[in-house]
Amino acid sequence: MRFRSLLPFLLCLLASASGADSVKDQYRKLEYMIPMRDGIKLYTSVYVPRHPHGTSPILLERTPYSAGPYGPDAYQTGFDGSPKFVKDGFIFAFQDVRGRFMSEGDFVDVRPQLPLHHDSKDIDESTDAYDTIDYLINHVPDNNGRIGVRGISYPGFYAAAAGINSHPALRAISPQAPVSDWFRGDDWHHHGALFLQDIVGFYGSFGRPRFGPVQEDPPSVFPGVGKDAYRFFLNLGPLANINERYFKSQLPFWNQVVAHPSYDDFWEARNIRNKLRNVHCPVLTVGGLFDAEDMAGAFEVSRSVGILNPMTPNFLVMGPWYHGMWADPVGDHFGDLRFGQPTSTYFQEEVEYPFFAHYLNDAPKPSLAAATVFDTGANQWRRFAAWPPKTRRESWALESGGKLEMNAVNSSALAPDFDEYVSDPAHPVPYQDGVLTDRTREYMLADQRFAAKRADVLTYEAPPLSADVNAVGPIHVKLFVSTSGTDSDFVVKVIDEYPSDPNQTEPPTMAGYQLLVRGDIMRGRFRTDDSKPEPFVPGQVTPLNFDLNGICHTFKKGHRLMVQIQSSWFPLVDRNPNQFIDLFRATEADFKTAKIKVYHSARFPSAVEIGAIK
Repeated sequence: MRFRSLLPFLLCLLASASGADSVKDQYRKLEYMIPMRDGIKLYTSVYVPRHPHGTSPILLERTPYSAGPYGPDAYQTGFDGSPKFVKDGFIFAFQDVRGRFMSEGDFVDVRPQLPLHHDSKDIDESTDAYDTIDYLINHVPDNNGRIGVRGISYPGFYAAAAGINSHPALRAISPQAPVSDWFRGDDWHHHGALFLQDIVGFYGSFGRPRFGPVQEDPPSVFPGVGKDAYRFFLNLGPLANINERYFKSQLPFWNQVVAHPSYDDFWEARNIRNKLRNVHCPVLTVGGLFDAEDMAGAFEVSRSVGILNPMTPNFLVMGPWYHGMWADPVGDHFGDLRFGQPTSTYFQEEVEYPFFAHYLNDAPKPSLAAATVFDTGANQWRRFAAWPPKTRRESWALESGGKLEMNAVNSSALAPDFDEYVSDPAHPVPYQDGVLTDRTREYMLADQRFAAKRADVLTYEAPPLSADVNAVGPIHVKLFVSTSGTDSDFVVKVIDEYPSDPNQTEPPTMAGYQLLVRGDIMRGRFRTDDSKPEPFVPGQVTPLNFDLNGICHTFKKGHRLMVQIQSSWFPLVDRNPNQFIDLFRATEADFKTAKIKVYHSARFPSAVEIGAIK
C-alpha cells in the first residue's frame, strides 16, 4: 500500500538507443486537465517522444500518490520497467485520481464500483479510467490508439478498475500488488485483525482532507514512533487513544474504520474482487511472495478475473519480492535470502515488456504461462497451467512434545491432549526480533528463532526431511483451540528450518536459520463469519479454520518443516484484549490475560495442510 519509493518521479535508470541521459532530451511533456462525464477535471501529465517512431502506444498510471512534478518544465527523472519501453517510443501518462493532488473533485478511498451507470452523475474509477482513455487517444499526438494501464499497490487497484467495462482502446492492464479487500487480507486487516502500525503511520498524512488542489500532502498528524515502535504502541494503550491523542476524529477514513469493526456493506462496497466483470483486455497480475502489504490482492484479483471473465487472457506472476520489488533493478536477494539470479530484471525484460509490447504494439506474442511463480526454496521459476495447480494435500499434524508429522495418525486416541500458553496483552509477542522503528518489510522472511524461545509461542517441528518437499498453493490451517477469554487471536507461521551444521547448508550464514515461509493471523471472533463475529465460550474446544496465502517453496532434504502458533504479533497487529468487546472502544482495564490451549488428538486433530506438486 505504501508504495511511494518507486513512483516515477523518483530516481530510476533510463536507457535508450540514442544514449541520452535525460527524459527531457527524449520527451516533451504535455499537461491536461481531462474532463470526466460529470464535469470534474483530472490532472494528467503525458510524456511524448520528441522523435516519434511513427505512432506509439500509451502506458497510463492512475495514482493517488502524485502525477508530478507539476509544470511544463518539471520532468520526471525516469520511468519504471524495461528501458525497451523508451527505446520503442512508448508514450507515458500519469494521472492524479479524483480528489488527489492537482485533480478536482472529492477523493474516496477505494471508491466503490457502481453496478450500473444510469447518467453522468454515476461515476466510479472504471468510468474515470474510461473517460481518461477516450480523451487521451483523441488528444495525445502520435499515439496509435492503444492504451495499457499498469500500477503498483494503490495504483494497482486503479489498474484493475480500469479493466471493468473496458474501453475499446484499452488493450492490456497490469494490476501489480493491487489493493482488493481491506478487511480480509490487504493492508489494513487480515482475517479481521487490524494491522496497527501500517494504518496509523499511513493515514496520519494520507488521510487528511484537502481543500482544493495541492502539490504536496499535508504534514502528518502522527508524530512517529521514535526509536522503539514496540514500546511506543504499548504505551499508547487502547485504540481509542489514537483519536484522542493524534487524529482528533479529523481523518475521515480512520473514523470509518472505527465505525465498521466487522465486515459489512461498507467493506463489501470496497471489495473489488467480485466486481471485475466485462474485462475485455488481457490481464497481467503481479505480486510478491514476501509482500507485506498486498500479496492477497495479487492472488485474489487474478483469481477473480479468471472466474468472471473466462475468455479473457489472464496471467499471474509471483516472484520472491517485497512490495514493488519487481520494479527495482536486479532483484537477486531480499533480506538474508539470495536467489542466484536477477529476478526483477527477468520480470521486466521477459514478462512485463513483452506483454505490453505484444498487445499494444504488435510485437511477437510472448510465451507466458497462466502462472509464473518463483520457488523460494529451490531458487527457480516454475510455470503452471493454473493457479493454484493441482497438488496432493499433505496434512502435517501437531503432536505431543512439539512434534510435527506428515499424515500422522495421532497416538493420543480420544484423549483431549493439548499444549497451552498464557497470552498477556501487556507483554505481546513482537513480530520481529530487535528494536524496530518503522514496520520492516523483512519480517516476511525473518529468522523466527527469537519467537521459539518464548513461553507464549508453541513450536512444532518435523524430523529432518528425507527428500525435498515441493510445496505449492494456499496453506489450510485446521486447529482445535480454546481460550479462557471470550476472544483471542491466533497467529500461525510455517517455517523452513535450515540445518544447524554449517557444512550442510548453503550459505553457511544460514545455519540453523528458521525462515518464515508464510504466516498470518486470524481474529478468533471472525472464525466462522467475518460479518457476524461471535465470542468464544471460555474453555470450550472450538475449531479454527483459515487459509494462509499461497506459497511456492521447496523444503529441501535435510531441512525441517516447523509450525509456530501464538496469539499476538505486535505492534504489527493491534492487541486483542481477550474479551469480546468493540476493540475501538476498549479501555486499559479491558485487557486481560488468557490461557490458550491448542489440542491435538484423534478427536481434535490440529494440523496444517500443504499442497505438494504431484
